[in-house]
Amino acid sequence: MKRTASQPEEYELLVLGSGAAGKLLSWTLAKAGMKTAVVERKYVGGSCPNIACLPSKNVIHSAKVVSYFRRGEEFGIHRDNSKTNIAAVIERKRKMVAGLVDAHLDLYQKSGSELIMGSGRFVAPKAIEVKSADGRIRLLHGKHVVINTGTHATIDATPGLPEAMPLTHIEALELDRTPEHLLVLGGGFVGLEFAQAMRRFGSRVTVIDRNARLVHREDKDVSDALLELFRDEGIDVVTSTRITRVQGKSGESVKVTAQRDGSELVLEGTHLLVAAGRTPNTKGIGLEVAGVETTDRGYIKVNERLETTAPDVWAAGECAGSPHFTHISENDFHVVHDNILGGHRVTTGRQVPFCMFTDPEFARVGLSETEARERGVPYRLAKIPFAVVFRAQTLSETRGFMKALIDTRSDRILGFSAFGVEGGEIMATVQVAMTAGLPYTALRDTIFAHPTAAEGLIQLFSNVAPLPVAVSEEETVLP
Repeated sequence: MKRTASQPEEYELLVLGSGAAGKLLSWTLAKAGMKTAVVERKYVGGSCPNIACLPSKNVIHSAKVVSYFRRGEEFGIHRDNSKTNIAAVIERKRKMVAGLVDAHLDLYQKSGSELIMGSGRFVAPKAIEVKSADGRIRLLHGKHVVINTGTHATIDATPGLPEAMPLTHIEALELDRTPEHLLVLGGGFVGLEFAQAMRRFGSRVTVIDRNARLVHREDKDVSDALLELFRDEGIDVVTSTRITRVQGKSGESVKVTAQRDGSELVLEGTHLLVAAGRTPNTKGIGLEVAGVETTDRGYIKVNERLETTAPDVWAAGECAGSPHFTHISENDFHVVHDNILGGHRVTTGRQVPFCMFTDPEFARVGLSETEARERGVPYRLAKIPFAVVFRAQTLSETRGFMKALIDTRSDRILGFSAFGVEGGEIMATVQVAMTAGLPYTALRDTIFAHPTAAEGLIQLFSNVAPLPVAVSEEETVLP
């Protein structure tokens, strides 16, 4: 029997978007006996396995291999004048993505959750109309609904920028030839990762950032270290620069006109990559008829339980304003999952670790020095260069540093940062200690295997100044 608007298909859980939180909810609750469905416009499994985290790190690793090749003589290996085959780099990435998509389809089948490919939009509270590529239309209704639509790269209204058809991270991961000269708009995580990778593949690269320094929200020593790294690799960096006009077409020839220190600056290249922020995928999906409100920036309004302004409707991941990391979307899954089942789990107070996969990596968990000062949190600082870590010496990867912030009234670890080889893995060790509430002395006194990168934590935490015998509030001074 043909269904009408008054006879929607009923589900206990209906998810719009198949990102980390959405797919995990659908699989888990389907296995528990719920009738679940996920509506996905294009990318099975969401952006992470298709066009973001995993594919980009795959390509970045290829660039790391290229850098080792070019340093061959340092390791006693003769090298010739071979060139990078960017098509082979992209093909390796595509094979990985294809395998990940197949694994996702298998999980949908095994869990019993239904994957519905098509564009979805709300047409009534908790009711979603889905139009498939072949024009078929289905009307779905959920007892519980989760919005997990993610974000996309922001391309602002700078004159000529949209018409230049710039690359975003999506197109950059599908290039069939190495750009002769890549202009990167944005000095954040995405821009810096791609800038370094493309430089190693053989492109000339210029990074343009409107802020005074790279990754400007991080501590100045991090920004300075990244700037030194990029200059050493031959990447041009132009900061405090506001783009006023773009001419040409990316992939052919582009000219960027900008203002810097009161003067006009013109930069020319063959390709233009935009990595200057994200925009939530919330327009045109009927949120207004669903009773779901958004913020002035377009993110879905949620409370600490990730509930929207509409009853029995949740939002998770980047579209809900959660920190833009897949691991946070996965944690959103746990929050929504428990609350749908009648529990009470919240997002407040959770740790947000992150890692930028430049080479070397930059990783942080907890407070930075900048954040501690802004919040008036006193701390003791311990900092060492990676050059003193034996594992870094064996790898000839001695660039960078690690540092930790320790509470001035206890031995609790407030934050940890690492800019250096295996920084993300070292951070995980410190994060576990922070989660368990262990004092820094637990890491200082641990026997780590030698020579490993984690062994450097012994040296780091051996440099913490001891607690004063007695400290009054008036005597506490920020470094």
